[in-house]
Amino acid sequence: MADNTLIPPSPAAEDYAKAAAASADDPSLFAKTDPFALFADWLVEAKNKEPNDANAMALATADAHGAPDVRMVLLKDVSGDGFMFFSNAESRKGVQLAANAQAALCFHWKSLRRQVRVSGPVQPAPGEEADSYFATRAKDSQIGAWASEQSRPMEGRFELEKRIAASAVKYGLGKTPRPPHWIGWRVLPTRIEFWRDRPFRLHDRLEFTREGPGRPWTTRRLYP
Repeated sequence: MADNTLIPPSPAAEDYAKAAAASADDPSLFAKTDPFALFADWLVEAKNKEPNDANAMALATADAHGAPDVRMVLLKDVSGDGFMFFSNAESRKGVQLAANAQAALCFHWKSLRRQVRVSGPVQPAPGEEADSYFATRAKDSQIGAWASEQSRPMEGRFELEKRIAASAVKYGLGKTPRPPHWIGWRVLPTRIEFWRDRPFRLHDRLEFTREGPGRPWTTRRLYP
């Protein structure tokens, strides 16, 4: 039988009542008609409240068999063009995106009890954008990008350390160039949903949808 002590119990009515008293309804949270402007507001609040990595997001892709695959990555830019992240194009996520350029993102800010879900097509970022961001990374991170054969099997930690040492000898002095396999992707959302916790699981959900990048947004409220 499962050990139910591992799972937190469902909140009692008293817990919901306390949450309701501490979280007054604020219609202005959903006042903006531009989802990117609304996301920017929420991200600013998350940066002030989250203990670390307010820009962390779950990235979901699909493999060749259509099975979902998800991992945490860091948002590195957001604008009306979309949500950008960087990684190794030869990694599992990179191979999956090359075969099926669709993705979903999920931001969960526990301290704010808010969530944002994003989905849409993905396109590689221009090389100059990847160059610009790569230049801002710490030297050891730049060298690590050359050394790591991300997502592929390795015999042990010592194998990675040898590759790091070899890359440090080659790129340790002067400017470290960006590896050709280290690129950026931009998710161009056709759907963005904003969610915030409300008492008794009667959460607020606001959905923005559009037919494609550059098209106008429509909004609707969703049942919790």
